[in-house]
Amino acid sequence: MAAAALSMPTTRLASGEQIPAFGLGTWRMGEQPRRRADELAALRLGLDLGAALIDTAEMYGDGAAEEIVAEAVAGRRDGIFIVSKVLPGNATRRGTIAACERSLKRLKTDHIDLYLLHWRGAVPLQDTVEAFAALADAGKIRHWGVSNLDSADMKELERVPGGKNVATNQVLYNLAHRGIEYDLLPWCRKRGIPIMAYAPIDQGGRMLKDATLKKVAARHDATPAQVALGWLLRQDGMIVIPKSTSLDHTRENVSALDLKLTLQDLADLDRAFPPPKQAEPLAMA
Repeated sequence: MAAAALSMPTTRLASGEQIPAFGLGTWRMGEQPRRRADELAALRLGLDLGAALIDTAEMYGDGAAEEIVAEAVAGRRDGIFIVSKVLPGNATRRGTIAACERSLKRLKTDHIDLYLLHWRGAVPLQDTVEAFAALADAGKIRHWGVSNLDSADMKELERVPGGKNVATNQVLYNLAHRGIEYDLLPWCRKRGIPIMAYAPIDQGGRMLKDATLKKVAARHDATPAQVALGWLLRQDGMIVIPKSTSLDHTRENVSALDLKLTLQDLADLDRAFPPPKQAEPLAMA
C-alpha cells in the first residue's frame, strides 16, 4: 500500500474538541546523537503526510526528544498537537509546574496541547491535578491527562477535585496486549475519555511474525504492521501513536489509514490474539 497525504481521522475529547487520532511517537528518540538526523527526518515526513500529533516526554532522551520535536515543528507549530509528559518524581504541585516550564523551553513553544502524568508515583494525584489546573489557567497547557494508570487509579483520580477533567489515558495497547478491554477501556469509553495507544505494533515488532497477522495482511496487499495499526484505528475513542525513525516505516504507518478490515479479518485476529476473559494487571513497556 503506497503512502500519500491522507485525510486524518480525529477523536473527540470530553471537552468536545476534535484532536488527531493518529500521531507520531518519539520514545527513545534523542538517546543516540548519531541517529538525530534520521529521527528528525522521520518526524518531518510524518508531518508532511498529515500526522498532526506528536507524542513526547521529558524522560525521552533526557529532554533531547523534545528538542527534536521543536526542530521538526519549526515553522508549523500552530497546526501540530503536541503531547508531553511529566515524570512521577517531578509531579508535585511545584515540581510539575517547573517540569512543564523546562519542557516548554525545550519544545520552543508557549504551550503544550496535552500534558500527561507519565505513570503513577508516590505523589498524591491531587497535587498533580492542582498543578495541571494552574498550568491550564496560565495558558501553559491546553489539556491534561495521564499515562499508565489502571482502573483503580482512574477511579481514584475521578474522586480527586478536578480529576474528572482528565482528557486521556495513554497506555500500552495492541493486538498482543489486550488486557485493558476487560475493564479499563469500557470504563474510559463510558466517560468519554479517549485511550492513547502506545507501542501499537508491540516492542520490537514481535507480534508481526504471527502467521494469522501475515495472512490478513496478504488479503489486503498490506503489511502486518499496517494491519496491527488498522485494528486499533478502526476503534472509536482511540489515538494511535506509532514511533518510527525510518522514512519507509513512516510511510508504511501512515498508509495504514487506508486499510479497512473485514469482519472475517477481525474474527481471525480475535482467534490469534484472544481478548481477555478476566481482569489483568496493566501492561507497561
